[in-house]
Amino acid sequence: MKYHQQPGTGVSVHVDATPEAVWAIVSDINLPARYDTELQKAEWIEPATGPAPGATFAGFNKHELIGEWQVVCRVDWCEPGRAFGWRVTGDDGGPAQWVFTMTPEGDGTRLRFDAQMGPGQSGLNPAIERMPDREDAIVANRLAEWAKNMTKVIEGAKALAEAT
Repeated sequence: MKYHQQPGTGVSVHVDATPEAVWAIVSDINLPARYDTELQKAEWIEPATGPAPGATFAGFNKHELIGEWQVVCRVDWCEPGRAFGWRVTGDDGGPAQWVFTMTPEGDGTRLRFDAQMGPGQSGLNPAIERMPDREDAIVANRLAEWAKNMTKVIEGAKALAEAT
């Protein structure tokens, strides 16, 4: 699996709540910081004060091997009750995108959380450049980290939605 192929991962869970109730939870840009080990916090960048198409926010991240960094993200998916997601911005197309989708399922909602690498450069690229023969393993390891944290996030969203 090569970085330039823009690989991704996704996780899903059934939530005993309406898509609108789930959307209200996942459209909080600090939801991942409550459960994820990497995102520390997120802050809307003025004039944005909440979820809206084109709104931007800063994400503050920390990883034991990469260190600390800040990114600017732009909301590209913002359909109440259906989808909420963002791209990490960059001159080269940005290094990642993240999208929650909600689909009615029985008396509740199927919540999916998908992420995709690239097309822009990320913190993985220096490691890949140093060890090109290990690119498949580097990418696979990062996707596994993402999936682990993403699972924590949707399980947390499920618990919040079902508690209300």
